[in-house]
Amino acid sequence: MSNDPPNILVLMTDQQRIGCTAAQGGPDTMPSTDALLRRGTQFPQAYTSAPACVPARTSLLTGRFPSAHRVRQNSTPQHAHYSQDLLDVLRGAGYSLHFAGKPHMHPGPEDFDTFHGPYMHDGGPQDSAEHAAFDAWLHELDHAVAPEPTPFPVTAQLPHRIIDGAIDAVDRADPSRPFLLWVSFPEPHNPYQVPEPYFSMFDPASVPDRAAGPESLERLGWRFRWLHRLIEEKRPGFDAEWRRLRANYLGMLRLIDDQIARLLDRLADDLENTIVIVLSDHGDLIGDYGLQRKGAGLPEALVRIPFGLSGPGIDRQEREELVSIVDVLPTVAELVGAEVPPGVQGRSLAPLLAGEPAPAAEFRSMYAEHGFGGASYREEDRPALHFPYPGRRFDELNSVTQSGEMRMVVEDGMKLVVDDTGESFLYDLREDPAELTNLFDAPQAAAARDALHRRLVQWMLRVADDLPVGAYDPCTREHNWLWAETRR
Repeated sequence: MSNDPPNILVLMTDQQRIGCTAAQGGPDTMPSTDALLRRGTQFPQAYTSAPACVPARTSLLTGRFPSAHRVRQNSTPQHAHYSQDLLDVLRGAGYSLHFAGKPHMHPGPEDFDTFHGPYMHDGGPQDSAEHAAFDAWLHELDHAVAPEPTPFPVTAQLPHRIIDGAIDAVDRADPSRPFLLWVSFPEPHNPYQVPEPYFSMFDPASVPDRAAGPESLERLGWRFRWLHRLIEEKRPGFDAEWRRLRANYLGMLRLIDDQIARLLDRLADDLENTIVIVLSDHGDLIGDYGLQRKGAGLPEALVRIPFGLSGPGIDRQEREELVSIVDVLPTVAELVGAEVPPGVQGRSLAPLLAGEPAPAAEFRSMYAEHGFGGASYREEDRPALHFPYPGRRFDELNSVTQSGEMRMVVEDGMKLVVDDTGESFLYDLREDPAELTNLFDAPQAAAARDALHRRLVQWMLRVADDLPVGAYDPCTREHNWLWAETRR
């Protein structure tokens, strides 16, 4: 292992749900990424902080939950509240900073040494007429499911163009300094499209079955039903395409993986001293409950994320601790020898990466948030909807399904979800992974319900905002493990 500070490579997908790779028990979509993570530590019980892009990405950067960093919807990244973020920490540690891909975050091009973007789901920087034509085709697809192969080559696809930019950043990086390279793919997020050979790689008839179809909607919260009606109004009969959707989604994961392999080949000589972080911002329903994308509630399909790290000093192992996207910043800080900034709520995973035991109290539960505030709308409400995208038929992240407040906690295979209206859900994830049977009022689940209520109160106290820093000296604990016994 080198004594030089490690490079940091972040490989981030958008809207990639758990269970869609061979390493996660699904189809063989990402062999290069799976092989990379087999050399390091995988966290199969990882969660996002909130199932929306900008709140989750702000949590990655700040190590804080949305109620603390204050970015609780995609339209407010400029209002992020924190003391120092990941870029500040690494810049202070002497790193050069490079970005390629979809930002959807508060830092901009001026915060990086090189910036290749911005990309979004219907295009990005264009180096050719082919790029411009493909981006126009993407925009016209309007976030739908393409029934035929994309009529453009792989070189026009956004992941290929983003990796071109990432490779250029590596070529231009100052070799005397360690670097952060953050590669952020807009896919497999909708629109669900992919060219050959990826379009035919996964047969729609053979894709993994969905956990439940639209017949399950009456067993779920009102937000799911409201969203289903919205989509059906805008795209009548849309659910008939769920198998093609899944085939395209899996094909896009393989396309992304092939592009990651290109970057890893370029970094071959540097990988020995590079910590690679692989994760997504949140999941995707991909047909579950008769829904596409995201936008309703806190189901496991949306809040669970792929997450793993490999590189120098990281053991080959699979850890069962429940971890979160908010843990990235304090983990990186400890790995590069920097202080964890004030106000960070995540926990450093550095001891876990080295194979050390972790206190059960700290890692046996996990918490996530939903909602931008105000009172929750009701199922019968039909307010005017603000869709900021010209020509787009609907937005699953709208003022209705995102309204109010919702919180969840998971512990010992049980999950509690509560919202500001008093509606509550209790699920046994081991027996009911699709979250269809609400046990909240079941007598046999009373002990589990009460225990999760107590744990949720603890989490909501824990995520109270510590900022601004004042005159008092807060009690802190090593690795930011607030429920551990060791003080520093």
